[in-house]
Amino acid sequence: MIPVRLTGRAALSLTRGIGAIALFVARGLFRLRPFHGRAFAAQLVQIGWLSLPVVGLTALFTGAALALQIHSGGARFQASDVVPAIVAIGMVRELGPVLGGLMVAARVASSIAAEIGTMKVTEQIDALVTLSTDPMRWLVTPRLWAAMLTVPALVAVGDIIGILGGWLIGTGSLGFNSAAYLANSRAYLESWDVVSGLLKGAVFGLIVATCGCWFGIHSGRGAAGVGRATKSAVVASAVGILAANFVLTGLFFE
Repeated sequence: MIPVRLTGRAALSLTRGIGAIALFVARGLFRLRPFHGRAFAAQLVQIGWLSLPVVGLTALFTGAALALQIHSGGARFQASDVVPAIVAIGMVRELGPVLGGLMVAARVASSIAAEIGTMKVTEQIDALVTLSTDPMRWLVTPRLWAAMLTVPALVAVGDIIGILGGWLIGTGSLGFNSAAYLANSRAYLESWDVVSGLLKGAVFGLIVATCGCWFGIHSGRGAAGVGRATKSAVVASAVGILAANFVLTGLFFE
């Protein structure tokens, strides 16, 4: 009976946790009045614009490395001509959204968790409540919406830069004609490939912001508590992105 009890307790604990996070996300997304425009604009810059360099560099080197690997492997089967198509499809469907989401998670989830956790430790959140300001509307809602809107934009830019990285290697080192490379990249891409990647970006952005806000608000006291919250936010974001990508890929392309 003891294993059954332990299994039941674990299942109940997991269910309660999922329910609590779902309610947290719902409260954060739909508590829009009053809408704090300045806080939202600040998060657009913090999450979107300031994440562009790391996402762009990651996409550039990923596209270049992908082109080299596909050419090397395809040459064994006389199929090296598929480099432009596979680089474009791979970046747009999978690598662009996933790597972009992971880079944003590493940068943004930790920042959000540390910022909100520090506010909790220094009792600034309690001060907001005392001043009749809803912490969810002030701290969580702007971050959730900003992440959902900016991460797809980052994914789109990363896709373009990643394909550009493949083009640079393809035309500079692998002997491809520039016009033919770009034509093949466009010919094999479908609109759903692009749309699915942007939808993944929106989901990944929501995961990143949710993990950062959740662990920040529920961080422990002191510097150690903030440190644990920051670490947990990054790990949970990365695992959530990979799990969500698996599920969404199955839904979009089964």
